[in-house]
Amino acid sequence: MALRLEIIDRETPMLLPTDLREWVPENHIVHFIIDAVKGLPLEAYCLNHKGSGSKQYSPEMMLSLLIYCYVTRRFSSRIIEEATYSDVVVRYICANTHPDHDTICSFRKRNDQAFKKAFVDVLELASSVKKLKQVGTVSLDGTKIKANASKHAAVSYLKAGEQLELLKKEVEELNAMAKAADSHEQATGLDIPHEIVRREDRIKKLDKAREIIKERHLEKQALIDAEKETEEVPKKDPPKDPPKEPPKKPEEVPPQNQYNFTDPESRIMKAGNGKHFVQAYNAQVVVDTASMLILGKHVTNAPTDKEQLIPTVESIPNEINYIVENVLADSGYYSEKAVSTVEANNGPTVYAAVGRQSHHKSVQDLKDALNCSESEEEGRTFQEKMAARLKTSRGRDLYKLRKQTVEPVFGIIKAAMGFRHFLTRGLTSVGTEWNLITLAYNCKRLFNMLQA
Repeated sequence: MALRLEIIDRETPMLLPTDLREWVPENHIVHFIIDAVKGLPLEAYCLNHKGSGSKQYSPEMMLSLLIYCYVTRRFSSRIIEEATYSDVVVRYICANTHPDHDTICSFRKRNDQAFKKAFVDVLELASSVKKLKQVGTVSLDGTKIKANASKHAAVSYLKAGEQLELLKKEVEELNAMAKAADSHEQATGLDIPHEIVRREDRIKKLDKAREIIKERHLEKQALIDAEKETEEVPKKDPPKDPPKEPPKKPEEVPPQNQYNFTDPESRIMKAGNGKHFVQAYNAQVVVDTASMLILGKHVTNAPTDKEQLIPTVESIPNEINYIVENVLADSGYYSEKAVSTVEANNGPTVYAAVGRQSHHKSVQDLKDALNCSESEEEGRTFQEKMAARLKTSRGRDLYKLRKQTVEPVFGIIKAAMGFRHFLTRGLTSVGTEWNLITLAYNCKRLFNMLQA
C-alpha cells in the first residue's frame, strides 16, 4: 500500500489573511488572561501621555503579555521580546506587534500599582464565580528567593575592617614611594596617583559598608529589646550559687554580619534545609486553604519570619472583603506580641507551632491530645496556651492544612513556573516582580479550577 503523507509546503504564501484565533484553542488560558485584564481602567496604569517618539502599546496587551509569559516560565524582557516573533500565542496577545525588551522592562518597572489592582481584580473574579469564599482559614509561609547578586560580592564586618587596615597601609607605602621618586627625580614605573585613588575609593566603600552593617545591627537589637520587654517570661528560682564570672557584654557588631555591594538591600539567608546560605530575599504569601489562591503577599529582607506574622496577615487587601477565621503558621512566626496583635479586636484565631513538630506521635502524645482542653488556661503561660490549642482535635485538624496548602504553592511557583531568582535589584523592584509572579499564579490556579 502506498503511503499517504501530508504535503509540507513552506514556499507557497497563504492566499487568504490569517486569523490568529484559529491557531489558539478555545479553552486556552490566554483567553482567560485577556478577559481578566480587560476590566482594569486606564487610570490604573502609568502612561506616557506626552509621547516620546517611541511606539506606545495598549497597557492591557502589555499586562496580558507579562502574565502569560510568567505563567509559561519566561521572565526576562529579552526572552519575552523574542517570544513575540516565535510563539503563536504570544503573537495573538500582541496582535502581531513586537514591543522591544526596553519597552517591556520599562512597563514592568513603572506599573506596580496596576499589578496590585489586577491582583485584587482576579481575586474578586474568583469570588464572583464562587471559587473563593468570603470567610475562611488561611495558611502563611515564606520562601527564600535568590537575589540578583552573588554572595561572593558581600563583605563581613570583620573582613571589611581587615581590608581597611591593609589598604591604609598600602596608601601610606604608595605615598612614601611617590615622595622618594620626587626627591630622586626617578620614575617608579607605576601610576602611583591612580593606585592611590583606587585604594581610597575602596576605603570609602568599605567604611560605608561597616557603617551600614552597624546601623542594621542597632536596629535589630532595638527590636529584640522591645520584644523582650513585652514578652511573658516564666519565673525561675534564683540560682543557689552566684555565677563565678560576670556575664559577657554583647558584641558591638557581630563580625559575621555582611553587606553586599551588588544589591545592598539583599541579605545572606539560610536556604533549603538550613545547611547552605544564599544571597536572597524572603518572599511571603497568605494562601486560602479551600481554594489555594494567594490572598496576600509581600517581600522582606529579614532573614527569619519572626517579625512577619502581622505584615503578612495585613497584606490581604480589604477590597476583596475576605474575613479570616483562622491563621495557620509554623514555629518561625510565633511570638506572644505578634499573636496577640493579630487576635486583638475579635481578630482571627492563630494556630502557630511553638516548637518543632515531630512526625511521630507516641502513645503518651495521643493520650495527652485526648485530655487536652484549651479552656484550662489558669496558671499557664502564653506559650503553653498556644501549645494546648494545637493539641486539641480542632487544632490538629486545622494545622494539617498548612503543609497541604501553602507549601505546594511555592512548589508550583519554583518548579512548574520556574521562578527561582529575582531579575531586578532592590526591595521595591523585587516587590514588583513578586506582585507579577503571584498574579500569574492566581490566574493559572483560577483557570484550572474553572476548567475542572
